[in-house]
Amino acid sequence: MAVTLEGAPRLGWILVKALLRFAFMVANNLVAIPSYVCYLILLQPLRVLDSKRFWCIEGIMYKWLLGMVASWGWYAGYTVVEWGEDVKAISEEEAVMLVNHQATGDVCTLMMCLQDKGLVVAQMMWLMDHIFKYTNFGIVSLIHGDFFIRQGKSHRDQQLVLLKKHLENNYRSRDRKWIVLFPEGGFLRKRRDTSQAFAKKNNLPFLTHVTLPRVGATQIILSALVARQENGSPAGGDAKELESKSEGLQWIIDATIAYPKGELLDIQTWILGYRKPTVTHVHYRIFPIKDVPLETDDLTNWLYQRFIEKEDLLAHFYETGAFPPPKGHKEAVSREMTLSNAWIFFIQSFAFLSGYMWYSIIQYFYHCLF
Repeated sequence: MAVTLEGAPRLGWILVKALLRFAFMVANNLVAIPSYVCYLILLQPLRVLDSKRFWCIEGIMYKWLLGMVASWGWYAGYTVVEWGEDVKAISEEEAVMLVNHQATGDVCTLMMCLQDKGLVVAQMMWLMDHIFKYTNFGIVSLIHGDFFIRQGKSHRDQQLVLLKKHLENNYRSRDRKWIVLFPEGGFLRKRRDTSQAFAKKNNLPFLTHVTLPRVGATQIILSALVARQENGSPAGGDAKELESKSEGLQWIIDATIAYPKGELLDIQTWILGYRKPTVTHVHYRIFPIKDVPLETDDLTNWLYQRFIEKEDLLAHFYETGAFPPPKGHKEAVSREMTLSNAWIFFIQSFAFLSGYMWYSIIQYFYHCLF
């Protein structure tokens, strides 16, 4: 599209703003991530003496780092409105969150909307594509204990074995509570054709807004983390009694992300902020683990049904601009998620002051040694 004379100043301002935001993001990463690593190196004796306290401190710093990422979108006007059940009510209990996956902005959206859910972000484990291991945030995720999964049939069985081992070694020892999983196994645009062909072959519903989920990772998580009663059935909470404190994984959170008019947000937009302010919508449903089947075939059908329902939710949203009300209600209630500017200022100030402090310390020892 040609740039008109009237539109040139606005385009120029967008470019300048994008460059300034990119420079700030680079500076933010250069001070925050090395500081995170240095603090944890300094705290290694505490890890030996009091592992739980060490991972608590690590989790808080991890939450702050994700808060910085969330702030990049927040100040560009990219906000979140939440619908459905209030997941904050189970923020102190163990849960696995199943999310539809459309773009890289999905991760940034979750980093933002979960910031006000207590210590959820601090005690969260992400399952993400292995390519994220090689990004600037890879070292942080490796230390925190997130799991990087390789896609493709040739890697599938091996990855599930590694996931089970990873959960056994890192989930409870680091006091994790929530796991974030994208069961579709890739972006919608990449998997839709394959999923529709599979659905046609197996007489399953034709989906356009989501794809049929893969079951392997979900089954491994449930088998590893669901506490069993003596009769072998899962011990979980009752959706009407959120106060229950049963041990083990207690809840499945079905999270559906929707973008107005289907205009997706990617991480480049989140960083550079060249798009106009927009609102991303996230819908939650909570299922007690006792209502989730654990056998392969039954679990597969249960997951398929959840994503068929996601399809209906998204179809309604794209048609009306809102999610449908819960059964028995006439209207759907939405909640605007907010970030505290004072809190963002604190964590950013802490990051830059920490970066300066560690730079001064390293510089001092360098001059002493050389």
